[in-house]
Amino acid sequence: MRERVIIIGGGAAGFYSAVACAEANPELEVIILEKGKEVLGKVLISGGGRCNVTHACFDPRELASFYPRGARELLGPFHKFQPGDTMEWFADRGVELKIEQDNRVFPVTDSSQTIANCLLEMADTSGVEVRKSCGVKSFVLLEDKRWLVTTTMGEELTADKLMVAPGSSKVIWDQLKKVGHKIVEPVPSLFTFNIKDDRIKGLGGISLPKATVQIASSDLEASGPLLITHWGMSGPAVLRLSAWGARELNDRFYRFPILINWIGKDENDVITNFLHEKKVSGKKRIGNHAQYQVPLRLWKNMIIAAGISSTATWGDISGKELKAFASELCSAVFQVTGKSTFKEEFVTAGGVDLKDVDFKSFSSRVVPNLYFAGEILNIDGITGGFNFQAAWTGGWLAGNAMAGFSLD
Repeated sequence: MRERVIIIGGGAAGFYSAVACAEANPELEVIILEKGKEVLGKVLISGGGRCNVTHACFDPRELASFYPRGARELLGPFHKFQPGDTMEWFADRGVELKIEQDNRVFPVTDSSQTIANCLLEMADTSGVEVRKSCGVKSFVLLEDKRWLVTTTMGEELTADKLMVAPGSSKVIWDQLKKVGHKIVEPVPSLFTFNIKDDRIKGLGGISLPKATVQIASSDLEASGPLLITHWGMSGPAVLRLSAWGARELNDRFYRFPILINWIGKDENDVITNFLHEKKVSGKKRIGNHAQYQVPLRLWKNMIIAAGISSTATWGDISGKELKAFASELCSAVFQVTGKSTFKEEFVTAGGVDLKDVDFKSFSSRVVPNLYFAGEILNIDGITGGFNFQAAWTGGWLAGNAMAGFSLD
């Protein structure tokens, strides 16, 4: 009788571990159980439908630094399987990838369907069975150290090895508690800020390339592109900040002031520049020509916020007004009144306690023949392809381990 591996979850980590396992040991029966009607949902919608496969960071130590939770634990695994290996894996299977200017990696087709099709084809080629609309109700460790898995359809399946990769799942977390695992209570990560403020009203879609956002009275700070939305602010700077501050911001009930440097420049340097403009461009209207790559509509709003007339010339404004304007550009205070998350791309900080996991194989230290990959673990990265890379790394190591291969 063939040994059976059951994988809970038809997402990136589940498929990658299934394919790795089946390719490493074709004698195994590998089954994916997915509760939804479709598989690879996050893959298909990630990166705006382009799929940010990974990040072109090839030094394991530097790579690990992009994970607010899991950096220390991922260091060893990244020495065995990192973005370069991910890119080679897809290239060997006919998927051409490209590295963009910000080091994010996408398929050259700019279509996430390309990545999904590859994973589906590899699963089919390697003999992986995929069962959709088949959730898991419970799993119990038997006396012979195999697992009895009961599906939501009422079917009972035994597994010699069990992989848990359903993403964030309270049902599965509760089951893991029953077999002795500690679960770190999950809180949202990678979310946008809800802000109502006249300075950004009606400016949805405007972006700044080099902003810095800081939580007031906190060491939390992040830099990068900033996007104004109709509900507040988003973009890499905000998403990174939300990841690093996931627990602190949850404790604040998502109500806190932030300081924004729209242009990433030192405020004193900006004042010096403005005084120069006052001297050499005294007759020019301050509101006619924006500086520092600030969109003109935002520039005009900052002028008004600084108490300067919209028709004022550089020569008209006082030194006090110049400083107020520089402050609006470099240290503007906004009040965050909540958060918004994209349900399909929802990422959490929390999950299986990392002390309970052997990261050589992504296996349980608590019970035998149990493995993990992806968001079920208390691991999460900032935006930019890092969460997928954690899924690929964990899936590949766990898949090979379940196939009986030691990667030491």
